[in-house]
Amino acid sequence: MDTPHAAQELVGMIAGLLTTIAFLPQAIKTWRSKSAKDISLTMFICFCGGIVLWVIYGFMLGAFPVILANVVTLCIAATILAFKVRYG
Repeated sequence: MDTPHAAQELVGMIAGLLTTIAFLPQAIKTWRSKSAKDISLTMFICFCGGIVLWVIYGFMLGAFPVILANVVTLCIAATILAFKVRYG
């Protein structure tokens, strides 16, 4: 049974929304506390690299939910990475 394209897009957008907003509490906490001592620099560097590849993959597939979710996630993760570099 084929899933209609609109349903696929909706599932992708919801999945992207949930996985993207998961990083907001960490970004807010790090910004407010001005402390990133418990954040792994190596993990966030690897994570940001992986997200860049997801964005490229999304463009290769023409998959808007993949592109949108990962661009937003990259912005949030890069912010946390910048906080890690700045606040250590």
